[in-house]
Amino acid sequence: MLRRGIIVSFLTIMQNKLNEIIGRYNELETLITKPENIANPAFYAKLMKERGKLMPVTQRAKALEEIRKQKAGALAMSQASAEDKELAQMAEEEIKALTAKETVLQTELEELLLPGSEEYSRDAIVEIRAGTGGEEAALFAADLVRMYLKYCEKKGWKTIIMESSPTDLGGVKQAIFSVEGTDVFKFLRFESGTHRVQRVPKTEASGRLHTSAATVAVLPDAEDVDIEIKTEDLKVDTYSAGGPGGQHVNKTASAVRLTHLPTGLVVACQTERSQHRNRDLAMKLLKTRIYEKQINETKEVRDKIRRTQVGSGDRSEKIRTYNFPQNRVTDHRINFSSHNLLVVLDGALDEMIDELNKKDREERLKSLSK
Repeated sequence: MLRRGIIVSFLTIMQNKLNEIIGRYNELETLITKPENIANPAFYAKLMKERGKLMPVTQRAKALEEIRKQKAGALAMSQASAEDKELAQMAEEEIKALTAKETVLQTELEELLLPGSEEYSRDAIVEIRAGTGGEEAALFAADLVRMYLKYCEKKGWKTIIMESSPTDLGGVKQAIFSVEGTDVFKFLRFESGTHRVQRVPKTEASGRLHTSAATVAVLPDAEDVDIEIKTEDLKVDTYSAGGPGGQHVNKTASAVRLTHLPTGLVVACQTERSQHRNRDLAMKLLKTRIYEKQINETKEVRDKIRRTQVGSGDRSEKIRTYNFPQNRVTDHRINFSSHNLLVVLDGALDEMIDELNKKDREERLKSLSK
């Protein structure tokens, strides 16, 4: 548990930021009612988008204020009815319930105000690549794809496969998919890095234990306000999509390849039957690639924040080991292990991700109190 002083210090430091957010939110509430703004669709959409980003903080701040008023009333009732044991007990139970709600809201508000939390509510692009280990690495990469898709399904998130390079034995060399839902990036942000597996591969006849790896990259989805791609900066190619071994070949030119001329970045999508849909998905991926490039170019600005986080999110960082003989999954950043490996691979990631978020929050709160 964090010392109470750290939390109080944090709230003191961030109070000005909270006041600024609430003030801007109230200003936006007025702006979106003005006829001249409503008559300007592009500007109105921009105002609504900004309002949507500030809403989670504002709603929780208002709810926390209301809970504290109710709690003060319950405390007064408890003290006034000390001689009426039944009424006093009811007041105490209400105080207990309100305190629990207060704690949850305060924690959520703190997390939203912490540096680096601006991207929590975003959707994400997940890229998984087979690393060292040949076909076994590709099989492990396929296991990770399935694990994350199962996790997303459990969370009620929508996933779209944007790119997949399957192998003949059922593995994948590379897979890219988008995830849409509530607070997607908040829960997936720590999955970036190298994942290692230790097991006897299906491809191993002698029963020897192998160590293989796959890399995962998770990036916040680049929204339109982040990336603007000019038509003249884009080269568009279409071609016929095909499956492994020439199967499932699409005779129409539905596959789309986009080249961003200023950066030289190239993306392609052929998972959908519609050329229009493939172009939309490819554009979504291209914006995320450009956003990633921008992040890397300004990495030194973000390093100060990242040093206080659990892991850097670098693809080369070894973050987790899946040990089959010992039925154990270990996250090396927080020294946390689960002894239900198959359950984890079936998408039960909540316990580990919750621990990562908890540790990250503690570290950032401590850094603010120094």
